[in-house]
Amino acid sequence: MSEQPVLLEKTGGVLFVTLNRPDKKNAMSLALLEDLVAALDEAEADSEIRVLVIRGADGNFCAGADIKDMNAARALGEGAPKAIYDLSIAVGKMVSRFASSPLTIITVLEGAVMGGGFGLACVSDVAIASHTVRFALPETTLGLLPAQIAPVLIERIGYSEAKRLSVTGARIPASEALRIGLVHHVTQDVEEAIREVIESALRCAPEAVAATKKLLWEARFTHSDQMVERAADLFVDAVLGEEGKEGTIAFAEKRKARWMPQ
Repeated sequence: MSEQPVLLEKTGGVLFVTLNRPDKKNAMSLALLEDLVAALDEAEADSEIRVLVIRGADGNFCAGADIKDMNAARALGEGAPKAIYDLSIAVGKMVSRFASSPLTIITVLEGAVMGGGFGLACVSDVAIASHTVRFALPETTLGLLPAQIAPVLIERIGYSEAKRLSVTGARIPASEALRIGLVHHVTQDVEEAIREVIESALRCAPEAVAATKKLLWEARFTHSDQMVERAADLFVDAVLGEEGKEGTIAFAEKRKARWMPQ
């Protein structure tokens, strides 16, 4: 395997992103976090890319932060607080960037999914879980806390489940992850599931996807009666926009819209 912490492969409108520290179960070093955000920046700047698929090398998604990095930072003495702070900030920025991306984000969850990897799964638009997956929030068993991923945990699985998993360090299988809403698909045929989700995602207009994700982001924190005019304005923009024209005309003409794979 390459020593690069993140591997990229572009195929059509999809960027496949592989976390590539297999000997560490793809634990999140500072370099991996920086490369992961850089990959998202690159994808968002490329008008051809509409979907990101993120998975880990060698059968594990991500075992969370690299404990050896924390121990090394602690050994810095007076420099320890800043080094640990910088690592925590990097995790938070990564999670925030993926949560707010206009692209469709798919995570492929296999083997270990812990800590920051759990957080990345929480902010993905579609989470596909292999039957091999094991989720855990082990921070409190290490005397730590899930600092940067706490907000997305609550958003994805709710306050009650976030508390339960956090204070017990519980390990849960794919079936339970599906029950609590952490994942959307559980399958023994991961490759087929990826293909089906990508196929569905590429049928959707990219600007409409971006606007929809932004609208949902806003609506999470706003009472429905306060969204009526905002939603109407966005709908007008969509209907009169190029994608709206093309999509509705293509439907009437019984043909595929231009953004769909032909």
